[in-house]
Amino acid sequence: MIESLIVRPHARARHLQAPLLKEREEYLSHRLRLGHELRYLRFKASILVHAIRLMKISQPRTIGSAEIQRAAEVWANDAAFHKTRPASNRSSLRFYSLALDFFRYHGWLTEPVAPGQAFSSLLADFTLYLREAKGLASGTIRNYNERTAHFLKWIVSRRDCFADVTLLDVDDYLERKHQEGFRPGSIQIICQALRAFFRFAYCHRACSRDIASCIRGPSIPKYHEIPQGPCWREVRKLLKFPAKMSPGEIRAKAILTLCAIYGMRSCEIAGLRLEDFDWNSEALIIRRGKRGRVQQFPLQYEVGDAVLQYLKFVRPRCSCRDLFVTRYHPHRPVLPTTLRPIVTRRMIELGIKSEQMGPHSLRHSCATELLKKGSSLKDLADFLGHRNLGSVSVYAKHDPRMLRKVAEFSLAGVR
Repeated sequence: MIESLIVRPHARARHLQAPLLKEREEYLSHRLRLGHELRYLRFKASILVHAIRLMKISQPRTIGSAEIQRAAEVWANDAAFHKTRPASNRSSLRFYSLALDFFRYHGWLTEPVAPGQAFSSLLADFTLYLREAKGLASGTIRNYNERTAHFLKWIVSRRDCFADVTLLDVDDYLERKHQEGFRPGSIQIICQALRAFFRFAYCHRACSRDIASCIRGPSIPKYHEIPQGPCWREVRKLLKFPAKMSPGEIRAKAILTLCAIYGMRSCEIAGLRLEDFDWNSEALIIRRGKRGRVQQFPLQYEVGDAVLQYLKFVRPRCSCRDLFVTRYHPHRPVLPTTLRPIVTRRMIELGIKSEQMGPHSLRHSCATELLKKGSSLKDLADFLGHRNLGSVSVYAKHDPRMLRKVAEFSLAGVR
């Protein structure tokens, strides 16, 4: 494996003479089968040689994560290891993650018990309950799981038994989040996750107190004083940026048009599949992130053109049927969380000011613009995938003209 991977003779000799040659080749072959590119494997091979030398490993033995971290810091701060390319802020992190994966693959890594694992079975049952019994969207389940896991990691230092957790513990946790700088909206989201978790724990007799009914978050006004998204003039400016399109910008343009013109959520964009576009009938199928509702819309020209540019020139050829996939091997569907930095970075570069940033702010802009063009609240609720008018009434606050009814809804208003 090394002989076919490393081209330069002196570099190949260094790799062949380093310890654990068999184990390194086995690991690199495994990564090659997973679809990793050769240039990435060469980088991995180089990191492994440095890791083995810095940790003075001559034969298989157990490795702790702290030892890997120390070696990563030495490697990142020593200019002798970065002759062709200077070290960056992420150098130690990349070294650590690659070396960690190698030792974990061979079973040599001794990982300490993470705080909160004492309640890991309860967290796993809660996740299964949200998926199977409640039928929540995957993004909601992931958010509830992460926020609950953070609470359990914190509470394990205070309580040995989960049944001993009290409402005072929850109040102390929320107060700590407030002191750390969490805004009221973020704390309210944490409260939602904890209420769901403690409701589940009480019903399944994991705790004897009905703590869920007593959890109260900060008061959040339903109707904001200022719009949550940029004005439509700034949105149009965002969709025209930039003039010269790189592969990354072509993909971003397709994502931005879906956010702005159809008001799609991040999870809905990440969930799009190739078969959701009917190019003959010029139709688009959207699977809503909440409750799995499926809707079909006419394919707007600007969106169709942006998606076609992405499919022709940027999207890699792979067996994955998702529309948006990672740019490098192994190709996987993009996660909803990766869309926020794509949108936010371009809004910042253009100097766009908005109460919210990211894909959801463009959903607000889309809804506001449609109401300004004459769409009724019912039409807007149907277009955005809401089941009731209460969810979209927030958009009508900033302009009384938004409340007028129209008999017909058209996508022409957003062009």
